[in-house]
Amino acid sequence: MQILILGSAAGGGFPQWNCHCDNCEGVRSGRIKTQARTQSSIAVSPDGENWVLINASPDIRQQINQSPQLWPDEGQRGTKIRAAVLSDSQIDHTTGLLTLREGLPLPVYCTDVVHEDLSGAYPLFNLLSHWHGGLTHRAIGTDPQTPFTVEQVSGLVFYPVPLESNAPPYSPYRDDIVPGNNIGLKILDSNTGKYLFYAPGIVKSNSLVETMLADAECALIDGTLWLDDEMIAKGFSNKLGSDMGHMPVNGEFGTVALLKKFDIKHKILIHINNTNPILNEESAEHSYVINNGVEIATDGMEIFI
Repeated sequence: MQILILGSAAGGGFPQWNCHCDNCEGVRSGRIKTQARTQSSIAVSPDGENWVLINASPDIRQQINQSPQLWPDEGQRGTKIRAAVLSDSQIDHTTGLLTLREGLPLPVYCTDVVHEDLSGAYPLFNLLSHWHGGLTHRAIGTDPQTPFTVEQVSGLVFYPVPLESNAPPYSPYRDDIVPGNNIGLKILDSNTGKYLFYAPGIVKSNSLVETMLADAECALIDGTLWLDDEMIAKGFSNKLGSDMGHMPVNGEFGTVALLKKFDIKHKILIHINNTNPILNEESAEHSYVINNGVEIATDGMEIFI
């Protein structure tokens, strides 16, 4: 399986357009050693020719244009993206579907709860029905023992993994979490038996998450904030990261501590907020992550498992 990280930042990207935090000012001025990043999304393929998009960020046009793996190579128009899978109904993970309207119809795999949000409070399915057949909903459940496969992409098997996180502010399920608001994905290469565990939004671990991590070949895990109160301390919000559905990178119950429990070949933090000091490659926080055997995702990173 080939894993392509299209975007590695949290909502707003890095630098965020209206932010003058130390990181954003530092990348604009060249004062710090870092790399700009677009908003979080990945794509997976069993053969390098047929791709499944996992979440569609607002930056999807830029991401596709800088990823030759996804470019059409025959006909007047076309795409190697065969379908999309959504882990939630967040704006940061779904707005890119609007940009893909020239290439519709497109099968979109998501839970019924996410489909409800995207047909009501944020009606992308309704809106895009006016373009070339629109988005075709393919319902997926929340039972991690019940996998699904994707049309036109043989060799990959997807297992939904319900995660403890939060629904978007516009969702009727905000602060009232139900199964299906937010899922991770175990993506199995049926030819090799190896799998990716992808969880860009997770507020805390549990026995199911640890089961998924135990035998993973690659883990792409929420790296949004360094500390739970980071946004409060920096004056950008009155909410903790955990209120927004994210676990911190640092600390006894952070993502680095979680990943250290397991012998995983590729341990990678993704969905990194612009305020997170790990983005500065000369910071102590960045060194802490790397010295603990964990990578920090960058746009364009490729992993083969």
